[in-house]
Amino acid sequence: MKDKKRRQWDAARIRALRQHLGLTQQEMADQLGTRQQTISEWETGMYQPRGASATLLTMVAERAGFEYKSQSSTKKGPE
Repeated sequence: MKDKKRRQWDAARIRALRQHLGLTQQEMADQLGTRQQTISEWETGMYQPRGASATLLTMVAERAGFEYKSQSSTKKGPE
């Protein structure tokens, strides 16, 4: 269970979570108490969330029932 809490938040996973929540980058930044630029930097892979930010993303994802599927497992295209 500890591994689940220590999930890595890469650019694609962060973008997918934000889209799952139906938020813009600015709205997500407001919800997380950060800047829109930070969300953008996470989504472009310039930086990765660490510490409290990563923990908060995990908590939000769990509450939202977000289950990330990597691109390699969903390459069939849009349905």
